[in-house]
Amino acid sequence: MSQSEPESLAVRKRRATNARIAASAARLAGRHGVGGTTVDQIAADAEVARATFFRYYDTKESAVAEGITGPWLTLVTGAIARQPGDLPAKGTLVTAFGELAAEFPAHAGQIRELARLTRSSTTLAAWTAQAYQRYEHAIAELLTPRFGELPAHDPKPRLLAALAMAAVRLSLDDWIDHGGELPDLIRRALDAISVE
Repeated sequence: MSQSEPESLAVRKRRATNARIAASAARLAGRHGVGGTTVDQIAADAEVARATFFRYYDTKESAVAEGITGPWLTLVTGAIARQPGDLPAKGTLVTAFGELAAEFPAHAGQIRELARLTRSSTTLAAWTAQAYQRYEHAIAELLTPRFGELPAHDPKPRLLAALAMAAVRLSLDDWIDHGGELPDLIRRALDAISVE
């Protein structure tokens, strides 16, 4: 299906069900912890059958992790895609994350809780690491055209995306452990990247 073709109703329903299950999982895990949340509770909150839950997710941890990381991936890729086409790759990242970081203070409690959740379970931590790779691939895809002509399989876009996600992770760790202003920490970490 080309990007210009609308999604079928069935695809939109599957996407909405997937998002609803993930959102319920993250919300319940935020309230009760991952260990205190069951698949049955998630299914009931999402208004789906237990069997439907397992058509979308193999474990509660994967649903929680998707609920935590999925919405942020949409925000990150949207912010990058909105940047002017003539902005270089690193400038695009700094500007996009700067826009997002300006919204972080309003979500500080949620961000701190999500960070706590991802550190509360080895399974969830591993899944979150995989989610960061999803971010890297999505960011690299958006950055590739901003590098101009690149040889096939050039690592620059993926490397810059990986460095950006590492900068965000380091900033979050620093903020959780030592406090400070998260937007400033992210901006400082991104400014330290020099690959162009």
